[in-house]
Amino acid sequence: MKRQLPSLSALRAFEAAARHESAKQAAQELSVTATAISHQIKGLETTLGIALFVRRPRKLELTPQGRELQQVLESAFDSIGTVVERLKAAPPRQAATLSTTPAVAVRWLLCWVCLLRESHPEIDLRFHASHEPVALDGVTADLAIRYGDGRWPGLVAEKLFDNTFIPTCSPLLGLTDVAQLPAHPLIHFRNNDAVSSPLEWATWQKLAKVPDLDVTAGLVFSDETHAISAAVGGQGVALMSRQLIQDELDQGRLVQPFGPTIEGKPFYLVYPESRASDPTILAIRDWVMSIPGRA
Repeated sequence: MKRQLPSLSALRAFEAAARHESAKQAAQELSVTATAISHQIKGLETTLGIALFVRRPRKLELTPQGRELQQVLESAFDSIGTVVERLKAAPPRQAATLSTTPAVAVRWLLCWVCLLRESHPEIDLRFHASHEPVALDGVTADLAIRYGDGRWPGLVAEKLFDNTFIPTCSPLLGLTDVAQLPAHPLIHFRNNDAVSSPLEWATWQKLAKVPDLDVTAGLVFSDETHAISAAVGGQGVALMSRQLIQDELDQGRLVQPFGPTIEGKPFYLVYPESRASDPTILAIRDWVMSIPGRA
């Protein structure tokens, strides 16, 4: 429905004059001449068909109708001014996508997102969970946490933590000796989209040389978090990154009953060299690098 409103310029002139009770002071506030204010008010009175002021020497006195209009306009202009100031003061929101493996996202990053929100409430962080490396083109993702040798052309790579793999299981299984392992199911994590295969039981067996251990048998998961849950639930023995199960180890829900351990490729935070001075990238970088238990 179309609003039937007088000239907004005239309403502004009237409100300022009513507040100051002076056309001269209203003119100074609005950076126009007193004559222009007077013309605006007279035009408004003509449009409304009423008198808004009683003209006194050196003073404008509101009529009852003028007082009613002045109160409405003062409230409306105050509300508009409040919203305008809030919008001007609010920093523009910045969205950024961080790509990482599902396990790193769930088990290491998510519980610390509050720190980023507190320090940079204007940043909307999005997670891209995948084992497959994606383009850091600002469309699919802006930053990533990857495991590898730390050499990616065109990317800044900052080491986050080592990736030490250990045999682990629920203490309820009662394992204390590596010779007991063949009597328990193995839990495997395999993901076809991973840029490099995670360390598997076959690699561990080459070091441990456990007789009668079938490294092809057992439970197979395509998600590390599912493999960890199975181990916590006493479903078998998993070969997992110690850094990703540190909470379970600290709480005694998982134990490392024996060795050996294997060093995998470390995790790195990576982002384009061309965006190394981007404030949003730097804010997320500082947040990631400050997360407890990083290294």
